[in-house]
Amino acid sequence: MADTARVVKAEEATRLFVLLTVLTDAMMATLAFVLAYLLRVLIPLPDAAQGMVAIGAYVPMTLIHVASLVGVYFFADLYSLQRASRVDELSVILVGTTVGTLMGVAVDSLTLRNFVVGQDYSRVMVLYAWLLSILLVALGRLLNDWLRRRLVRRGWGRRRVLIVGVGEIARMILQKILWTPELGYDAVGVVEMEAGVADARGPTADGPTSDEAEGDLLGVPLVGSARDLSAIIDDRAADEVIIALPDDTSHSDVMWLISQCERGRVTIRVYPDLFQIMAGAVSISEMGGLPILTVHDVALSGWRRTAKRGMDMLGAMVGLILISPLMMLIAALIKLESPGPVFYVQERMGLDAQPFPIIKFRSMRADAEKHGPGWTTEDDPRRTKIGSFLRKTNLDELPQFINVLIGDMSLVGPRPERPVYVEQFRRSIPRYMERHREKAGMAGWAQVNGYRGDTSIIERTKYDLWYCENWSLLLDVKIILRTVLQIFKSPNAY
Repeated sequence: MADTARVVKAEEATRLFVLLTVLTDAMMATLAFVLAYLLRVLIPLPDAAQGMVAIGAYVPMTLIHVASLVGVYFFADLYSLQRASRVDELSVILVGTTVGTLMGVAVDSLTLRNFVVGQDYSRVMVLYAWLLSILLVALGRLLNDWLRRRLVRRGWGRRRVLIVGVGEIARMILQKILWTPELGYDAVGVVEMEAGVADARGPTADGPTSDEAEGDLLGVPLVGSARDLSAIIDDRAADEVIIALPDDTSHSDVMWLISQCERGRVTIRVYPDLFQIMAGAVSISEMGGLPILTVHDVALSGWRRTAKRGMDMLGAMVGLILISPLMMLIAALIKLESPGPVFYVQERMGLDAQPFPIIKFRSMRADAEKHGPGWTTEDDPRRTKIGSFLRKTNLDELPQFINVLIGDMSLVGPRPERPVYVEQFRRSIPRYMERHREKAGMAGWAQVNGYRGDTSIIERTKYDLWYCENWSLLLDVKIILRTVLQIFKSPNAY
């Protein structure tokens, strides 16, 4: 009974959050309409308002405006409460408000024209209502999201999650859950995937490491084997199961796990393998009647390449102008702390695997690589004091605006690696070289998702390939904004 009450509480919290979002949107849209009326009356642009009746006469128009916006938001999936970035949400609000406002005007013209108000809908008022609706609805959603996160932290609508797997992928997902309590997940156990669970073909390469042998993974208890997954779901009263197994796990094993989860009322999530990541870049065709997959070329071309290059040049020029005083200060501090050059120039692999010289502020001693290249790690003794700060805040990468301006790099793209590492990775990681179909970037999709410094190259490659296959200007803007916001809190910035 207690478990049922807890599940109902989670479902009720979800419904409450949706209702609160709808009410917030409606209130903000109403306020936008009222302010639009006042602005039209008070501001004589393009000319003084003529014949504007009392605001009470606009109540039917207000209701139509609000209903149109909420209706469009519903069909635009803005009430699903799925975790989307604010940039994505704002873009949907912009489009939805535009469509909703036009729909409202059309309905007003068909039903209320010369009937309630006695005149046409003021075009200037339409413009005010449209702009204010975008701004106020976006503001309302920020406040709503802040309130929802606080309620989730206090236990509202939290969901109990089981993790299947004890390897690197499971650890990564578990870290995300533990470090981000506002996601609303409580990890209630980790389930081991033993050899021969689905069949007798051999073990799944997901064995426990030393600290997992103690009976937990990152403090979350190991609660049994996947053989008993159905019983564990019931015993732990789980709401969700996340299958987090290595890429070499057979599809039959994954399907067997899904079948075990379907016996209970749980949401099933599967961490994608490399083939699933690339699914958006393939299409099914036929060859003499035989089905065959065709992998599309992910390289940008035509207007897409021109648009990205234009954005790069504009961003690089503006960036260099704005940060030039800061760059001069950093250069002076580097010279004052240690002998050697201000800039560090290193060969990296860029577009079409062609080498180019990347420019960075020097963050290590001048003789840091006298024994050969090596990964930068936390508390690296080769770093200078100012270099530690520069790496922690990513300020050592500011000179790369020069690389962007001259065309060697882009503002956003897969981060470039040194040729010696590229040669190693291309031999062991499938499709690794396809990340070089795009220019290397100052910021990357993998990096804003936590894959910086000494982190998994395989997982970085997955994120890079996803970016290449799903590129858009809006995605670039989102990555740039997230990069700026993460300057002082990136956990892997060494």
